[in-house]
Amino acid sequence: MKIGYPCINRTVGCKGDRTFRLKSYSEERLIDTVENNLICLLKMLEFNVRHNILFFRITSDLVPFASHPVCKFDWQSRFERRFREIGDFIKDHDIRISMHPDQFILINSLDPGVLQRSLKELSYHVEVLDLMELDSSAKIQFHVGGVYGDRKDSIRRFIERFGNLSGKLRSRLVIENDDRLYRLRDCLQISRKTGAPVVFDFFHHEANNRGETIKQSFELFTGTWKGRDGVPLVDYSSQQKDAPRRRHADTIDLAHFRDFLEETKPFDYDVMLEVKDKEKSAQKAVQIASEDPRFHVSNDSNLEPCEGGDIKWE
Repeated sequence: MKIGYPCINRTVGCKGDRTFRLKSYSEERLIDTVENNLICLLKMLEFNVRHNILFFRITSDLVPFASHPVCKFDWQSRFERRFREIGDFIKDHDIRISMHPDQFILINSLDPGVLQRSLKELSYHVEVLDLMELDSSAKIQFHVGGVYGDRKDSIRRFIERFGNLSGKLRSRLVIENDDRLYRLRDCLQISRKTGAPVVFDFFHHEANNRGETIKQSFELFTGTWKGRDGVPLVDYSSQQKDAPRRRHADTIDLAHFRDFLEETKPFDYDVMLEVKDKEKSAQKAVQIASEDPRFHVSNDSNLEPCEGGDIKWE
């Protein structure tokens, strides 16, 4: 079991998801921004290794406007070596990586333009992971999409279009249950037709289910993961107290998380904490999980930080 958090670390003093407005796009600005984001990504990964946080979701904003028509610059060649070196760091320290595009990724959309933009954005995410030379356990998770007035037809359209994707894309993609439209059972139905593994979002399941217990849910979704996919992925959060329903907690509820670990024995999985204070909650979760025999301990927790990261870039 590896524990992680998404995209941003507020402790390292470095913003790894910098972007800019489309109207101010230039190749120079793009290069400077990507340079910053890659340096910050490495700093966050170093921090994580030192704290036994071995699962991380890389921001979709790593390369701003990468899938937009405005971007003609060959950023892949320009940063190829740097991506590869970050990938080497990830592999050397046995870090699990994922990505999660925004909600506008809708491959079952009725709008051809939305579909094409979604496919380009997914391809960009695959390029990032491929440039790092990560294996197929580095996943890109996304939602099924809209219902568009006909759930059955929307599921059929998703399955058909998923089948038309390249093998490179399909090997990276995993689908996630959501809190309004597509429950775990819907995702399992799609998985049986497409072979796509299912990411189990605990918080979404609590809000949108068909009566499955957590144990039953784990028995079902873990079976969609094959050896090449790595261990199953779980998104975890709890409801923020005294807040509107479906609002993620600002910080981890330690008693709730401890109960969650107990309830999900003996399943093995990597858990992404979708909690607003990110690395702070991750460190607390690591302390609790360290008592669990499933927990994966880093061999490099004494890694010393370096200015700009361990990798020395010219």
